Amino acid sequence: MRILYIVPYMPNLIRVRPYNLIRYLARLGHEVTAATVVSHPTERQDSKKLNDFCQDVISVDMPFARSLLQSGIAMVQGIPMQARYSWRPGLFQQITGVLKQHNGGQPFDVVHVEHLRGIEYGLRLLDWLSEVKELAALPVVWDSVDCISSLMRQTRQRGSSAKSRVIAALEYGNTVKYECRGLRSFDRVLVTSPVDQAALADTDQGEASRWKIDVLPNGVDLDYFQPGEGDRHPDTIVISGKMSYHANVTMVTYLVNEIMPLVWSRKPGVRLQIVGKDPPPSMQAMAKNENIIVTGTVSDIRPYLQQATLAVVPITYGTGIQNKILEAMACATPVIVSAPAAASLLAIPNRDYVVVETARQFADAILDLLGDDHKRIELGMAGRLYVEKNHDWQVIAAKLAGIYASTGYEKKRKLEEMSLLAGQGKGA
Repeated sequence: MRILYIVPYMPNLIRVRPYNLIRYLARLGHEVTAATVVSHPTERQDSKKLNDFCQDVISVDMPFARSLLQSGIAMVQGIPMQARYSWRPGLFQQITGVLKQHNGGQPFDVVHVEHLRGIEYGLRLLDWLSEVKELAALPVVWDSVDCISSLMRQTRQRGSSAKSRVIAALEYGNTVKYECRGLRSFDRVLVTSPVDQAALADTDQGEASRWKIDVLPNGVDLDYFQPGEGDRHPDTIVISGKMSYHANVTMVTYLVNEIMPLVWSRKPGVRLQIVGKDPPPSMQAMAKNENIIVTGTVSDIRPYLQQATLAVVPITYGTGIQNKILEAMACATPVIVSAPAAASLLAIPNRDYVVVETARQFADAILDLLGDDHKRIELGMAGRLYVEKNHDWQVIAAKLAGIYASTGYEKKRKLEEMSLLAGQGKGA
């Protein structure tokens, strides 16, 4: 298949979903043209890596100051800030230019648009395609990834700062409006989990668009994330993620302030490693505790996962599948998660990982695992087996290709039925 893949941020090892979907679609023999924005000079290197497995890469610069300006204007206009954050008319012109360059034929079999940040490209493209007769059958799939309005609803209640709660409250209504528009406009919609599927469907009170939403889970690179060969560091806990993200800030704060004191009261020497880019000052200050290490950006997260005694993911709110869980499992690191983190996974509690509800239960589970080598090994092996069976990127990419094909068939059939009905009307 020939796929035009529109991504509102540069696919790379941090933005794992588009990066791996594109990479594995190419491995399966499909031709992918990526259209994206470059928000930092270092991302030019990421663009070159994309060229290794893409047919072509179309990109324009997206200065941070411009993103902020567009986001502010969008809020005033009643548009979600994320919908305009990565909007560049120059990239849209290049996209339509590529579509025009094929002498009246259909240059692609499908267009894939990622995230709420990419929705503006998709909606405008649908309007443009409606005016081009020879491209009328081109299907456009929107990968919402998560239900962002659900995230906004949770953030306004439990966000780590007053700022995040206020922004979420202001954005919630506009986000619901745009997600409903996406549901009604695109030929097919994707999300990462059944929880997000249900939440997104609930934004649209009508039943007509519910059948459009398919679950396409996140995967993990099973060749890259593997169990380590050396011994694990004793009594060492790891928590990972992009640490500037408000849900992760809340998660780490909850861990350090409410869970770890209970652990240290019974086992004072337990070390906590907070691993991930852009930790805010409040998180950096946690390193004043001699038992806490805040790494900031690391070139390779695998050693931290492979050498830790166990990994913890005590999120209090969020959406979608937590990649941090999949990566730790792939490294055969035993994982303890909170109930919200477990909601989007098919893993079995107490076999593949440990699921707890309260801070006290979390601390008890940490202490229990630290003291039980056999149980840790069993959990780690079961977690690795779970991701091998359920989160292999190659299997997920093959499923995505099947969704593309069925969506194209359905759209073509619908157009043929409309044409037939129109012909019967004229005959009458």
